[in-house]
This record gives sequence, structure tokens and C-alpha cells, in this order.
Amino acid sequence: MNVRDLVYRLYARRVEGRLDHDQVPKHIGVILDGNRRWAKASGGSAVQGHQAGADKISELLGWCDETDVEVVTLWMLSTDNFDRPEHELKPLLGIIENTVRNLAADGRWRVHHVGTLDLLPPETQTVLKEAQESTSHIDGIIVNVAVGYGGRQEIADAVRSLLLEHAEKGTSFEELAEVVSTDLISEHLYTRGQPDPDLVIRTSGEQRLSGFMLWQSAHSEYYFCEVFWPAFRKVDFLRALRDYAARHRRYGA
Repeated sequence: MNVRDLVYRLYARRVEGRLDHDQVPKHIGVILDGNRRWAKASGGSAVQGHQAGADKISELLGWCDETDVEVVTLWMLSTDNFDRPEHELKPLLGIIENTVRNLAADGRWRVHHVGTLDLLPPETQTVLKEAQESTSHIDGIIVNVAVGYGGRQEIADAVRSLLLEHAEKGTSFEELAEVVSTDLISEHLYTRGQPDPDLVIRTSGEQRLSGFMLWQSAHSEYYFCEVFWPAFRKVDFLRALRDYAARHRRYGA
């Protein structure tokens, strides 16, 4: 261990020691950004960057477990990512499939897919379904894997689901218009039954949501971190929690 690593560990312990677990967010959303730029800066390929980013996920979940976080949403593949060239998209999907299998096999996490399955290849759909089914009994952190996810698409799907449900009940449009509410729409989101994210973290220095959990993040706090996702460290995570704890959430009051 060199001096730099020693100083880093001591600093991380100091930050963690001052962390108030009563002020830790219960649901954290993470935009895993910067894999390709990290790879380029390191002289590697995009695939190597995506793999390094996937390897970082288990570390993050371990940190969340240590700090009493209850729900984590990981944006692994957006609907916009389908515009990427085939030679990059195909191996990326393979990495995602292996990552989801590993999360399910770990035995500590309850894996839940958020996104549109119909947009994904059959093999990816199967992996996501099997991971969700095999971990449904686990009383651990809920890990939402956002694959084929877009915030606008989620809202459109929620409204479509709501309309179909009431059509089956024979509800008229006039009757539906009388009862429709934000709570009713929330019941049809991919994350129905879960608390909204308290904190959204985005790595790589970009300061925008890019459509991530548009509905659920109305009252979320945001933390933008300069470091690329594969280089995200425990101290970066703890700084995000410390920053969150220092904010005064007023919810418009």
C-alpha cells in the first residue's frame, strides 16, 4: 500500500465515521455515466469501459448495504442507447446480462427490472425475468436494474396501463377523468410500491437527468460527481451521502 492509498483510506474512514445513518437516503438512483470516456482516457476499448463499470456495481451495493440504503436504481441502458452501433450494443447487452445474473446469484439483493422489455432481445428479457423471479423472496436491498429504460417511455407506459386497466373494468372516459390523479398514475409506474428516490447521483461531470426517473425524482436531491463511473470510489459515495444529509428538504414548504 502506498502513501496515497493510505491517506485515501484514512480520509474515507473519517467521512464514514461522521456520517449520520438517520440521514441516509433510503432510495438512491445512480446514472452510471462515463464508461466509454474512462476507457478512452485509459487507452482501452468501449467494451472494456462497460465491463469496468459493471464490475463497480457490486462495490456500490456493498457500500449501500453498509449504510442502510434500502433501494438502489441503476441506469444501465437507456432507450437512447439503442441508437449505438451494433458492434458496441451487442457486447454491452452481454455485459448487462452477466451482471444481472451475478446480482441474482449473490443472494443478497432483490433484483427488479425497470424498463420496456419489448425493446430488448429475447435472451436479455429472459435473464431479467429469471433474475427477478429467483430473488423475489429475498429480504435485502431492492436493486432496480434500469435496462431499456426511458423516463418519458415509463410515463407513457404507465398511462397506457392505466387506460387498459379501466377499459377492462368498463370505466368510461368521463368517469376516468374524474378519478385520475398523480397517485393513480404512480400505481402504474415501473417502480410502483417503492419509495421515490431521495438522492440521484450522476457520475462523469454531466449535470442533467437525461430522462432518468422523471416522474419519481420530482422531489429528489441531485449530486453530480466529476469522476467517471468505473473510477467511482467509496469516498465519492460517502461524500454524496454527506452532501445529502447537509441539505434541508422542504418539499416546496
